[in-house]
Amino acid sequence: MARPKGQLRLGAFFNPTGHHVASWRHPGAQADAGINFKHYVEIAQTAERAKFDMIFLADNICVREANMEALSRSAQYIANFEPITLISALAGVTERIGLTCTASTSYNEPFHVARKFASLDHISGGRAGWNLVTSGMAAEARNFNRDAHFGHAERYERANEFAEIVTALWDSWDDDAFMRDKASGDFFDPEKLHTLNHKGKHFSVRGPLNIPRSPQGHPVIVQAGTSDDGMDVAARFAEVIFGAPLTKEASQTYFKEVKTRAQDKFGRNPDHLKVMPGLSIYVARTEAEANEKFDYQNSLMHPVVAREILSTVLGNVDLTPYDFDGPLPENLPMSNASQSTFKYVTELARKDKLSMRQIAQVVAGARAKMVIKGTPAQVADHMEHWFVDEAADGFNIMPPYLPGSFNDFVELVIPELQRRGLFRTEYTGRTLRDHLGLPRPPSRYTASAKEAAE
Repeated sequence: MARPKGQLRLGAFFNPTGHHVASWRHPGAQADAGINFKHYVEIAQTAERAKFDMIFLADNICVREANMEALSRSAQYIANFEPITLISALAGVTERIGLTCTASTSYNEPFHVARKFASLDHISGGRAGWNLVTSGMAAEARNFNRDAHFGHAERYERANEFAEIVTALWDSWDDDAFMRDKASGDFFDPEKLHTLNHKGKHFSVRGPLNIPRSPQGHPVIVQAGTSDDGMDVAARFAEVIFGAPLTKEASQTYFKEVKTRAQDKFGRNPDHLKVMPGLSIYVARTEAEANEKFDYQNSLMHPVVAREILSTVLGNVDLTPYDFDGPLPENLPMSNASQSTFKYVTELARKDKLSMRQIAQVVAGARAKMVIKGTPAQVADHMEHWFVDEAADGFNIMPPYLPGSFNDFVELVIPELQRRGLFRTEYTGRTLRDHLGLPRPPSRYTASAKEAAE
């Protein structure tokens, strides 16, 4: 049964030059975007004027180990700002929009992540979000005292323990712990300070966190996993889920399953998880013009880069012995990186009988997320149908190139969504939780005390 029409949630997912692997070559792209703060200020303020719920920044903590000919033709994660530094700077030039960025549970310590995102929440006045990832590349491991990446199961086992520690550290202080009473000399109430003393399989963390409880209580947690292990982390901790299959029917199944798992396995309110899959859009006033934009962007992709990006998502399989205009090789081993992306790419190639070159264009367009093209009405139809039919609560918009394709979406699609009553015309709250319709979580310590009293 379709749900009543309501408000879509929208994130603006900014890769520096855009999400198409050849975005930097577009004449309208900011080629040095990765280290151009003015560029980020402009697109962040554009997103805020359009009333987006949040900005979303991803991250890799390495330069990919790849064919140098291909790598030297790519701008993806080669020369970028560190995201927490960048998003903190953007807090000073924005007022209402949420600010979400990535930190890995494989190559960080829980105390660092808890402290940084609590700080961001204070600095931004309650607009912080943490995108929880486990990392997916062996090159990252070699920057952190390891010869190989953690196995899939171990990554998610660590992620569960890591997130449990981070959320507990965010509750180190009760909301009213700090009196700062100059007359009495009392700065805080010792009874309202809580030491964690966590000792687990992967981490030992005493605590407490040396920063007061933040405006949102907990910064919003975002997670993208669609593997079974990833869905478990999402169902337990996530409040925004950036991940879903690419057909509406499969996404409806995912939408129902992850929310049911959150409720049945972890006792959570399913409405407190917002499923927001990635969506890359080519929009124009006519369908023909939108198709031209799509074809032109794909024409900028160098063949060497196309082969390399497909190899990467398949787990660094050597594709050079194969005809790139032929089918994918049979019996590819499952990648230790993103298993959900591997599964999607291989199944799509088989189902639609796509050549490796054709499937590379799918991956290059938005890293194996949805790509649609059309008029404002056609784009809005797609988004509305997914929303009303419970395949998504909203979308993380992934512009093919920046700033142009994001400006197209803001100028053409946002007004159409607003005309249909699907998207806000003004912010009604101050925090990211307000925008997303999420409650402020009570401290586990005050909640436990209340339960004990009852």
